[in-house]
Amino acid sequence: MEKNLICIGCPLGCPMIVTVEGTQVVEVKGHTCPRGEKYAHKEVTDPTRTVTSTVRLQGSMTGTPVISCKTATDIPKGQIRQVMEAINAVVATAPVTIGQVLAENIAGTGVALIATKAAE
Repeated sequence: MEKNLICIGCPLGCPMIVTVEGTQVVEVKGHTCPRGEKYAHKEVTDPTRTVTSTVRLQGSMTGTPVISCKTATDIPKGQIRQVMEAINAVVATAPVTIGQVLAENIAGTGVALIATKAAE
């Protein structure tokens, strides 16, 4: 079976064709750097994503209603819905600093949710 991917490993965005037999990648064509081949293997066998979103913010001196956040590392692609549901339940209290953990082990993934912006 062949899968078509666009590599996101670098700014080139190489179109790739990945040949898969069962659960094994047997060939990757179209990549121009080693990151492309690595990305193709990971995307086909164990896809993950960093989730970015916002959480409600209370106690902000500026009246900001939300603060941007992201998962500290990638999470399995199949758990994005559960992670987003958990993020929707998070409420941060100002002040918040960049990198501050807003939730530990979000949706049981073992990954923290961190702030990507500061708020007073």
